[in-house]
Amino acid sequence: MDIQIGCGKTAKRAYGIDEIALVPGNRTLDPSMAETHWRVGSIEREIPIIASAMDSVVDVRMAVGLSQLGALGVLNLEGIQTRYTNPEPILDRIATVGKDGFVPLMQELYAEPIKPELITQRIQEIKLQGGIAAVSTTPAGASKYGSIVAKAAADLFFVQATVVSTAHLSRESVVPLDLAQFCQEMPMPVILGNCVTYEVALNLMKAGAVAVLVGIGPGAACTSRGVLGVGVPQATAIADCVAARDHYYEETGNYVPVIADGGLITGGDICKCIACGADSVMIGSPFARAAEAPGRGYHWGMATPSPVLPRGTRIRVGTTGTLEQILTGPAQLDDGTHNLLGALKTSMGTLGAKNIKEMQQVDVVIAPSLLTEGKVYQKAQQLGMGNQ
Repeated sequence: MDIQIGCGKTAKRAYGIDEIALVPGNRTLDPSMAETHWRVGSIEREIPIIASAMDSVVDVRMAVGLSQLGALGVLNLEGIQTRYTNPEPILDRIATVGKDGFVPLMQELYAEPIKPELITQRIQEIKLQGGIAAVSTTPAGASKYGSIVAKAAADLFFVQATVVSTAHLSRESVVPLDLAQFCQEMPMPVILGNCVTYEVALNLMKAGAVAVLVGIGPGAACTSRGVLGVGVPQATAIADCVAARDHYYEETGNYVPVIADGGLITGGDICKCIACGADSVMIGSPFARAAEAPGRGYHWGMATPSPVLPRGTRIRVGTTGTLEQILTGPAQLDDGTHNLLGALKTSMGTLGAKNIKEMQQVDVVIAPSLLTEGKVYQKAQQLGMGNQ
């Protein structure tokens, strides 16, 4: 139901992940019986969790490690890894610069031209070590480097921006990327995003996306919502785009997974996204806390280096454990940020959901007090849920 803001403006009420809770049903399930496999294109993964294409999160080593553990990591082809032959000293500078010097340093470092040969090299490095080579560019980057990615035989191509649509308007001197043509011509599956509405998600599916990314501005290091005022809280955004997925499937028989992207910190966040209908999630800051992560305990947004309007910042996330501990356990923390797969399986068991499809059907309630009810001591002592 629309809410009237004033005489000439109405608005739809939208809900964030923190405002909802999952409702147990009539049965429970041993968590070991919970089936979490999902598929994107022809690639099947045991764990429906993807590491974001951020320079603080995924490098060759992380991409390979995530693949070995049953998940997926996406390498940013317009970042540090493809601008510098040896990115390690550059990452050291980012981790040690002071707060006031951060944005100018990022603008300086990301002004270094992308080297096409490094795109090929990074993809080959991942594949030679047995990893899944999933890579990401902006639409402009896809136009410029798509043929290189195709020749290097990447496994998955993510085309991402703050907002991606099939109806992009450009100046006459600029030819926008034809998403449908790009999806058709690329030899590997193409994932498109980001979006937050039924209409745009449906159009991206019709354009040939094998999966659609949902989320604008909820990321831990993203400042787009403050800078641009743009975004839709994730629970509502996911539900709306899932409706498009289901409609498209009914009409065509083609199932296009929805990937919830951004703002997810704990296992509970992941569980709630899937309960809203998502098939998988993309997360950044939880993986930035891994000992193997390239960010050295820091995390920064993809739009941070913009020379005109930076829309991200660097946050200190620390290093809390290994990649394996964060993804599959055993957990050494009690705040839901370790053993994300275990949290998903345990939640599915509690809710009686045998697989992802059943998890997508569990009941959801509006619960704005879910994270604060009865937690006064945790909050006061900054323990458990009060430490987030």
